[in-house]
Amino acid sequence: MMVRHLVTIDDLSEAEIQAIFSLADEFLASMPSPGSPHRIRGCLPLADQFVLATLFYEASTRTRFSFETAMIRLGGHVLSSADPKTTSAAKGETIADTVRVLQNYADVIVIRHPCEGAVKVASEYSDVPIINAGDGGHEHPTQTLCDLYTLQREKGSLKNLNVLLWGDLKNGRTVHSLVYGLARFGARIIPLPAEGFGLPEHVTRRLLRDYDCVPLSNDELIDAGTDKFPVDVVYVTPEKPHQRSLFSDVKEKGTDVLRVRLPHNALSKIDACYVTRLQRERMPGDASAENYPMVDTEFLKDRRYRHSSVMHPLPRVTELGYDLDDDARAVYFKQASYGVPVRMALIAALLQIKPDVLGAVPPKKRHSLFARSTVHCDNPNCVTGLETEQRYLTPKFLVIIEDERLTIRCQYCEHESIPEFIGRSSTKKYEPNRMRWESLPDDITLFTDEAAAIAAGYQPYKQRLKV
Repeated sequence: MMVRHLVTIDDLSEAEIQAIFSLADEFLASMPSPGSPHRIRGCLPLADQFVLATLFYEASTRTRFSFETAMIRLGGHVLSSADPKTTSAAKGETIADTVRVLQNYADVIVIRHPCEGAVKVASEYSDVPIINAGDGGHEHPTQTLCDLYTLQREKGSLKNLNVLLWGDLKNGRTVHSLVYGLARFGARIIPLPAEGFGLPEHVTRRLLRDYDCVPLSNDELIDAGTDKFPVDVVYVTPEKPHQRSLFSDVKEKGTDVLRVRLPHNALSKIDACYVTRLQRERMPGDASAENYPMVDTEFLKDRRYRHSSVMHPLPRVTELGYDLDDDARAVYFKQASYGVPVRMALIAALLQIKPDVLGAVPPKKRHSLFARSTVHCDNPNCVTGLETEQRYLTPKFLVIIEDERLTIRCQYCEHESIPEFIGRSSTKKYEPNRMRWESLPDDITLFTDEAAAIAAGYQPYKQRLKV
C-alpha cells in the first residue's frame, strides 16, 4: 500500500474525513477527562512501536503540542525540533535531504515551514507519512479538520450551516483550507473581511471551478427573498450530484441557484463566527491595518448571532474580546482541545494502526500535470523560489482548462497564473493563450511570455506582417 500524506485538505475524501471524525469520537468516548468531555486523558497502547517527529521552521504552541500530545496519548514516542537555527537548514541543507535523513529516525513527520509548498516537496522525497502543520499562507489542513470537527460536534452536521469568516482572510492559511472544506460539505460561506483583507482571487476562483461553489451578491440575496445581510457576497454550493448546466453563467444564474438552494430567510441566523487575527508575519514590513475589527459581546448582540458558535484558530491578539470567554457561545478553547483526538485519529490512520480509515490511494486530481521548465511560479513565497531548493526542483503545474484560456496552478504552493503563450513541441510553433481546448495534447508547451517561446526555438503559427 502506498504511503499517504496530508499536504492539503484535498488529500482526503469526504468519506475519509468523516471516518477520521468517527475515530476521534471513539477516542473521546474511551478516554474521557472527568468534567471535561472535550478533553482526552490517559494513554493507549496503540503506537508504542512508532516515533513521530515534529519539524517546525516557524513558531507554534497549539499545533506542535497537540501533535506531540496526540502521539503520546496513542502510546507512541516523539522527537521534536522547534527552532530552525538548531537544524541543518541553518547550514543550507535542502528540504529533500532533511526529510530523507529524518525518515530514518521517525515513522511519521509533521512539518511547519514559512514557504508555501515546502511540505509538498517533503512529501515527494519521503517514504513515511508527511503531515502539513502549516506552510506559509497556503494551507493548514489539520486545523481545518479540527475546525470542521468542532462545527460538527456543536451543530450536529456541516450541511447548510451559515459560517461567517471574519478578519484577515487574505493571509490566513487556516481560512484558505477551511473554505474548501466548508464548500465540500455543503456549508454556506459568508466572508466578512477586514478592509483590504478579503479572500485571494485564486481561492475564490477555485471555489467556483473545483467545488461548484457559486458566489451570490447581496442584490441576488435580496431578490430571492433573503433578509438583507451586510456582506458583499455569500458562497453557496449546489446539491450533489452537481448539475453544472445550472451554473454555466454565474452572473445570470446566481439568483436561480439561490432559489433552488436557500429557503426564505436562510441567512437570518449565523451558525458559526470564525474569527482570525491579523497575520502580521505575512505582511510587508511597512504594511498596517488600522481599525482592525473586533468580535466581542457588543458585536454579538445582533439577533443573527444568538446561537452562534464563536471560533478562532488561536492565538488571539486584539480581534477577539476577552469578555466572550465566559459566554456560552465561545467554543475556541474547546476547539483547541479537539486538536488532540482529531490528530490522534489522523496519526492512527496514516500509520495504519487503524487500517480502515483511509483508502489505498488519495483522491484523484482533477487537472492534468505539466512539468517543464518553460514556465515558473510567480508567487514570491513559493518554495520553488528558494535558492537551496532550485538545485533539484522541477517546476510542476496543474493545467486548468477554462473557457478562453489555460490557467496553471503550481503543484507546490497552488498559486495560479496564466501563461501568455502556448506551443506544440511537435511543430515548434506557438500562439497566444486564447484558444478553447476540449482536452490537452501530450506535446503542449507553455510559455510565460513570447521571449521565452522564441528562446526555446519556437516560431509563431502565423508570421506577423512587417510594418
